[in-house]
Amino acid sequence: MADSVRTRWQERYEQSRVRDADFTTLSGMEVEPAYGTEESEWPGEFPFTRGLYATGYRGRTWTIRQFAGFGNAEQTNERYHMILQRGGGGLSVAFDMPTLMGRDSDDPQSLGEVGHCGVAVDSVADMETLFRGIDLGDVTTSMTISGPAVPVFCMMLVAAERAGVDTGSLNGTLQTDIFKEYIAQKEWLFGPEPHLRLVGDLMEYCAEKIPAYKPLSVSGYHIREAGSTAAQELAFTLADGFGYVELGLSRGLDVDRFAPGLSFFFDAHVDFFEEIAKFRAARRIWARWLRDVYGAQTDKAQWLRFHTQTAGVSLTAQQPYNNVVRTGIEALAAVLGGTNSLHTNALDETLALPSEQAAEIALRTQQVIMEETGVVNVADPLGGSWYVEALTDQIEAEANAIFDRILALGGSTLTHADTEGLATATRNGENPVTRGLLQGIEDGWFMSEIAEAAFQYQVALEKKDKKIVGVNCHEHSVTHDLEILRVSHEVEVEQVRALSERKAGRDEAAVSAAIQRMVEVGRTEDNMIEAMLDACRAEATLGEICDALRAEWGEYREPARF
Repeated sequence: MADSVRTRWQERYEQSRVRDADFTTLSGMEVEPAYGTEESEWPGEFPFTRGLYATGYRGRTWTIRQFAGFGNAEQTNERYHMILQRGGGGLSVAFDMPTLMGRDSDDPQSLGEVGHCGVAVDSVADMETLFRGIDLGDVTTSMTISGPAVPVFCMMLVAAERAGVDTGSLNGTLQTDIFKEYIAQKEWLFGPEPHLRLVGDLMEYCAEKIPAYKPLSVSGYHIREAGSTAAQELAFTLADGFGYVELGLSRGLDVDRFAPGLSFFFDAHVDFFEEIAKFRAARRIWARWLRDVYGAQTDKAQWLRFHTQTAGVSLTAQQPYNNVVRTGIEALAAVLGGTNSLHTNALDETLALPSEQAAEIALRTQQVIMEETGVVNVADPLGGSWYVEALTDQIEAEANAIFDRILALGGSTLTHADTEGLATATRNGENPVTRGLLQGIEDGWFMSEIAEAAFQYQVALEKKDKKIVGVNCHEHSVTHDLEILRVSHEVEVEQVRALSERKAGRDEAAVSAAIQRMVEVGRTEDNMIEAMLDACRAEATLGEICDALRAEWGEYREPARF
């Protein structure tokens, strides 16, 4: 049996496309594409602990996808061109707080926030400017936004249409993950049910019309940044993913068709080996659940593809140049864990949005790892390490215990080990994981678990059981304050002026009719995406679309808990 696994890997490797590169050490020694024993798992073989592809990074390296956005669309477009010109392989859009909350730049609640933590996007016109000179049919684009993700996606589609791009060929990722908003980040618009309705509509639409596009990036990053442990990040995120699989199945979608459209977004924190083990365990758990519980038959439906961002919370305002070292270590952990794409934080991000110089250093960090270190030569080079394998098993065991708790929250007596029972419950429409997620959100369980983990870590820092260089040890330094990027108030003034001009120049009757039509479709079981696209084509703004849905579905208020 072991022979057949190794032989199957060898056959897959030989049939795969391999980059034209020199796969030797710095001293010229030849290295094999993967290492293992006859009893080993091999890369590209179920349950994909060692990676999705037989070739590892010999076939294709990870995508360098730098997260960027500030000020207005024109300023951010300039940054995107800089990233692409200097070797970035894809784009990732950071939106400002008003956009993340589905509000226009001229909304009173947007005052003082426009363009500060990301780019301001009010309408399709901003999307057109954001991607001016960039072929959306050729460059993959990720958008980190959840609450108003669907109307923002529709604006991108209309911008692509106007640029002459075949929208059916688009490739990229939309975050859309609303579960993690209730769990950690707190950027929602409505209650869970209407949000899930929009997520389901988007999954259906993309599966039918834009097959390469990934409409749902399930995010653990924000859970970890809120203070969770590695095992909590893994378990909460994968449970969210299981919830979206149950949503797709409840819509009658074929899991082998829609599951490849689910991707993941993880944090790479500073504990090097723990992070590598987390990524390996994530692939293994996901593959087993997708096959054994949800009935996925194809490799692509069982694959956990993930983007990684180095840990923002590990960066320090004190001695900020140390952040380059932290980010380099975290990026290397992501690569050795098999990430599919990667963003490296800039050294000044704990103080402000990255300066151009800091953004270039962050980009070069990935390029040094990719081009100089040799880590791309061998698939899963740490596989077989007693420590890494034991950590992988331990994190998986902790995650399984959390899955059982989530199932119990939803009233299920099943455990993670009862895959046949979970499969039957899902087929019967019971959606056991989703029920646990919704109950855990309502009870505040997820929030309390994260808060307790964050508290314990803070206590360890204050006791100096855990160390942060420049913060609670080695505090003396000769470094000086950084020059940081500052977003001028003029950005907000100009954005509001341009928005007012756009509104004055459009057909108000057409806008009102399109928004009303969208609301009417929302009262039925029909898919809302086409109606929302029509509203965007009529120049409806993000705030107008979201306000119409708020009026229809109501706003969500988190219950007070003490």
